[in-house]
Amino acid sequence: MNRVPAPGRHPSLRRNRDFNVFWLGQALSVLGGSISLLALPVLVLDATGSVVQMGLLTVVAGAGTIVTGLFAGYVVDRTDRRRLMIACDLLRALLMGSVPFVWLVAGPRIWLLYVVTALVTVLKTLFDVAYVTAVANLVPVEQLTAANGRLTAAFAFGTLCGPAAAGFIAAAVGADWALGVDGATFLVSAVSLRWVAFAREEAGAARPSGPEPEKLREMFTEGFRFLWAHPVLRSLTVLLTLLTFVTLGATDLLIFRVGEELGRSEATVGFVIALSGLGVVGAAFAAAPLRRTFGFGVCWLGSTALIGGAVAVTGVSRSLPVITAAAAVFMFGLTLGAVCSMTLRQEVTPDALLGRVTSAFWTVHGASGPVGAAVLTFLVSRHGVPAVSVGAGAFCLLVVGAGLLTPLRGSRTGAVGPVRRAHEVPVCHRGS
Repeated sequence: MNRVPAPGRHPSLRRNRDFNVFWLGQALSVLGGSISLLALPVLVLDATGSVVQMGLLTVVAGAGTIVTGLFAGYVVDRTDRRRLMIACDLLRALLMGSVPFVWLVAGPRIWLLYVVTALVTVLKTLFDVAYVTAVANLVPVEQLTAANGRLTAAFAFGTLCGPAAAGFIAAAVGADWALGVDGATFLVSAVSLRWVAFAREEAGAARPSGPEPEKLREMFTEGFRFLWAHPVLRSLTVLLTLLTFVTLGATDLLIFRVGEELGRSEATVGFVIALSGLGVVGAAFAAAPLRRTFGFGVCWLGSTALIGGAVAVTGVSRSLPVITAAAAVFMFGLTLGAVCSMTLRQEVTPDALLGRVTSAFWTVHGASGPVGAAVLTFLVSRHGVPAVSVGAGAFCLLVVGAGLLTPLRGSRTGAVGPVRRAHEVPVCHRGS
């Protein structure tokens, strides 16, 4: 089933049928995921009016990502990746589609949203890990950069259009039906994957031997040891753990600020979040030249300063254009920091360790996100978004100050060798 041509006979990406079907299917799926990014918290807010409930839903999603990340790579390496991705899509379609059905028959059931969020998060994390490994099985190595460029463009498209679509759907027929639309996009993704043939290297790959518990322990312990032994990665891991405490719940604060405190419609909330996606697009184009010019340390610390300033402005301003611009700056900083962080790991990590290092990195710094989301939304329920946002922005600036006392301050690139794996791209918004 391997349709990737032999060396010297590679077609262009435009003529690579398997890649193009995969690309188009995932572009629609990303659009659906961006719809849910807004529709889920809006649905909770409509049913309960509680920002704390919104935060708890974010906590469930964040915790599910962390827990699943501990074994997702292990599962992906031992299964047929295409079948796993199709199964994840079909189950997500069923779960998302159940929400409007239950809302229609029995009315709002908040407990269902928690169950759906937890299960969908597990499936999404498994899918995302398989997605990263699948790209290299669709195109030859010399086309990976171009292929990832197209996939990143699809992510940016979803970031721009998904929230706006969710806002309009929620305003017209309800946020529950917006989740149903997301479920339909998963069905399209599953069908598209059925017509894609990967280079089935996993079918013939040797499976790891030895006691399974030992292999699982090795997977994370060795990655963490490498992180802690590298001065720049160690500092980055600690600082990003602190930053993630603030950033995971920032979208909840934005939605509550615009929708509840300023009294704007769901369509307006969606429009604001959609326009914030311009920051993702800008950072995707700017990251490489900025890093070449200023180096890793300046770019990462600068991105953190932008995030802090944007969070504070979002919370205190009552001007919708100013809030929208601040949200775009927030997304620019988040994306710039993520691209620089990912590239640094690729440059300094031996290829044989890269998977374990990435898994350890995501797990360690991601653990603070659900806690931070719960704390921020609880504080908002007591003190309002403006006070909490100013505090969160100040916290980000303290992270920058702490970073100036670490090896990040003088890190131009952090590279100790060539880029190890050019095809690793951020699939889901993980902040790294």
